[in-house]
Amino acid sequence: MALSGLLPLLIGRPEFGRLREQLARGVEPVALADVAESARPYVVAALAADRDSPVLYLARDNKHVAQLHEAITTIAGDAVRVLSYPDSAAQPYERLIPEVEGVRDRLRALLTLSDSPRALVIVAAVSALTRPVIPPADLTGSMLELKAGQRVQPRDLMTFLMGAGYEMAVEVSEPGEMGHRGGIVDVFAPFLDRPVRVEFFDDEIDSLRTFDPVTQRSLNPIPSVLLGPAREALATRGPEAAKALGALSLVGVNAEARERIREDITLLTHRQSFSDIAFYMPYLHEPASLVSYLPAAGAIIEHSQGMIEATFATLDEQGAQLRDQLEREGDRPPGQPDALLSNDQMALALDGRQRLSFSGLFGNPDETGPRLLPDLRHATSYGGRLRAFAGDVRGLMRHRQRVVIVTGQARRVAEMFDDEALLGPNGTIMISPETDLPDPPAPGALKVLHGTFPEGWQSEALALTVFTDAEVFGWSKRHAEQRKSTRGLEAFLAEVRPDDFVVHEDHGIGRFEGLTKLASDGVEREYLLVRYAGTDKLYIPTDQLDRLTRYIGMGDSAPALSHLGGTEWVRAKQRAKENATDVARDLLRLYSVRETITAHAFPSDAEQPWLQQLEDQFPWEETPDQARAIAEVKEDLERARPMDRLVCGDVGFGKTEVALRAAFKAVLDQHQVAVLVPTTVLALQHFNTFTERLREYPVRVELLSRFRSEKEQKEVVAAIAEGKVDIVVGTHRLLAKDVNFNKLGLLVIDEEQRFGVAHKERLKQMRTEVHVLTLTATPIPRTLYMALSNVRDMSVIETPPQERLPIRTHIREYDDALVREAILREIDRGGQVFFVHNRVRGIQALAEKLRKLVPEARVGVGHGQMADDELERVMLDFSSGQINVLVSTTIVENGLDIPNANTIIVNNSAFFGLGQLYQLRGRVGRSTAQAFAYFLYNKD
Repeated sequence: MALSGLLPLLIGRPEFGRLREQLARGVEPVALADVAESARPYVVAALAADRDSPVLYLARDNKHVAQLHEAITTIAGDAVRVLSYPDSAAQPYERLIPEVEGVRDRLRALLTLSDSPRALVIVAAVSALTRPVIPPADLTGSMLELKAGQRVQPRDLMTFLMGAGYEMAVEVSEPGEMGHRGGIVDVFAPFLDRPVRVEFFDDEIDSLRTFDPVTQRSLNPIPSVLLGPAREALATRGPEAAKALGALSLVGVNAEARERIREDITLLTHRQSFSDIAFYMPYLHEPASLVSYLPAAGAIIEHSQGMIEATFATLDEQGAQLRDQLEREGDRPPGQPDALLSNDQMALALDGRQRLSFSGLFGNPDETGPRLLPDLRHATSYGGRLRAFAGDVRGLMRHRQRVVIVTGQARRVAEMFDDEALLGPNGTIMISPETDLPDPPAPGALKVLHGTFPEGWQSEALALTVFTDAEVFGWSKRHAEQRKSTRGLEAFLAEVRPDDFVVHEDHGIGRFEGLTKLASDGVEREYLLVRYAGTDKLYIPTDQLDRLTRYIGMGDSAPALSHLGGTEWVRAKQRAKENATDVARDLLRLYSVRETITAHAFPSDAEQPWLQQLEDQFPWEETPDQARAIAEVKEDLERARPMDRLVCGDVGFGKTEVALRAAFKAVLDQHQVAVLVPTTVLALQHFNTFTERLREYPVRVELLSRFRSEKEQKEVVAAIAEGKVDIVVGTHRLLAKDVNFNKLGLLVIDEEQRFGVAHKERLKQMRTEVHVLTLTATPIPRTLYMALSNVRDMSVIETPPQERLPIRTHIREYDDALVREAILREIDRGGQVFFVHNRVRGIQALAEKLRKLVPEARVGVGHGQMADDELERVMLDFSSGQINVLVSTTIVENGLDIPNANTIIVNNSAFFGLGQLYQLRGRVGRSTAQAFAYFLYNKD
């Protein structure tokens, strides 16, 4: 869809002529104070179509770049070329592999600008202006044009492409890749829409053809192709850059950063490119910015006035903070050049440029001089009042106004005006939807176009009103561009290795045997080979990866392989569907029963003065989210309906305090409370917390776990049945058949996802009878879905406690020096360290190694296979500070709250799940001290 027919209406106005003249003077920036935001892309497209030089349009951020690019493209059609220039996702001084699409868009914009185009709009993120880029001379000097019949050695072409940053690939399918087989060189330049196949006859280019990156089939012959760099920096001056890097002092730089710099120096010395070579832009090129590519007659337009100065100031401050932090942490050597262009450099680049900005304020033309644009206001919004909308459209047409309606429901809108004939300039007309508007509509005409556009605008001077779905129906649906990526193969191969079990959506469980090549119709393609039962095997094209997943069955035993062509897999899928239906039916029955059952309604806070006293004794100030969660839980408890509320919040955000107050509220009304936790260590932690907080009140708190002897457990179970225990904290032992409560009023479940199926069946029965409060930091999908769909109530605690600092997380290769440094830093400031090693076998040897590595530390060991009294003693010693380094398995994963422990080191972190690592990191940072988390992996 294109609205290019609207451009002449604006370009032909005398006000627009005055704007053109004032902008051409370039004496000072021009501010436009009376243009609706929805009409600004219209103005930009008209300015670009009327000029002999490009326009640089600055947007707030990358999301805004995409929106404005789409809007200007829709208005301009073929009249103006529109390109986007997004900013890099990396923060200043941060080293990230650049995103393929971003590199492609930025290089395409630079190359187009270097070709001195006329009608062109570059929509750029304002923050991208401060990023240094390849200078125009370096870019144009790195271009190579190939023509059919040209003589060039294939080896020389490959050398050029390697130096320009292209990666070798078996099949060229992504921008920045190249391939070579026989007399054919395939290359996909980032600024081309399709890759190009260069066919040689000896040293002569026999033909140039584009080809499909998915099927690899050749398409159309082309006479020539211009090839340029695939990276945003070139390795041409690599040796000079390597020499400058080698002169930096690496004292204080951590081992990983040192190794990375040494590897980069080696590559740069040999002028070899690499994925994030642009990180060394200041060493490889003279400073230049996007503005450097703009010719002297080019115009710079700000979407909002003052964006440039405000963004530069913010980036300058953030960049300095990040640079200092990286140097303090040893991730960056001091003395490296600044990653951003300075304010002085940018001021010099912008000096004397034609600049225009939209201020967002509506001025008075009589006070500000002659108008530079006709009135451009927001269109009237109807919010679905279609009868009023149709009536007003007819009124506009009677007054010779042009009406353009852009809608995704063009047929429906057109039918609104077919119930009676509309009198247009040439008599009676009927409305039919169109897809483009190539010519200006006549006064009094109505045009209905099928398409999407964010918002409309209107102008009395232009006799024009543009409506969109936003005004007609009250909403506007944007269609995101669907980009098919072939990068899924790399992700799949990173997760699945040969001999791993995989599951095909249609054929069942097989064993992955790797990649293989097969020729079909003269074209060689890559397939995934999966072997099934017997001699069955299946070749799966790489573009069907979405049908294949890694087998994640439970247990250590190998699964039975499926037979191809049989009904076994179909029956298995059917059984799974039936089981899922049974689960859904049980849940529906459970929650429908809960809606009909009457539960005990606890009294209000006003009737429980001790509760207010307990809350006043809380040593911290409740965060707003925490206070709201407490109020919601209390409100549920005071209703005569069983509560089933999920309190979801990050580790250390105060969920336990919510549960404690709910428990005390129940106890004050003569009801018992059960607190169910997944581990014995967490049970001990909660038991100590509840005991400490309630010690001034006549409340009996007991612990029921394997930390108690058989005799003690029997005594606690008997006391529970007699009603003598008010609050019992326990593991799954609480769900045993011999545990019978005298008057259970509240069940608190911490991390429900850690309990098995049998335990959850017991919990289902309890849910129909009592109030249930569930606490979690990482809810399983089913629990979260039930909360979001209002089957269960949910309270979310998003605000961290006051003075809580974000945990600094490091992912590093294991290094003895790093471990010693991390432990000593924590001990020196009087803190404690968790060292998690999730293998009981060898844990004592590891602890002994740490004792030798850090003799200053007092090291203890805790794991689930230790005797109960021994494990309890170790945990109590660590809690009291007698041990300052605890080497343990994941028994410390959930809920353990030791504010003095503010460093955690996780060994072999690659063997943990993401949820586990998240929970483990939450064991530290529970005070006002800065906390550190180290996730270590082994070499290779």
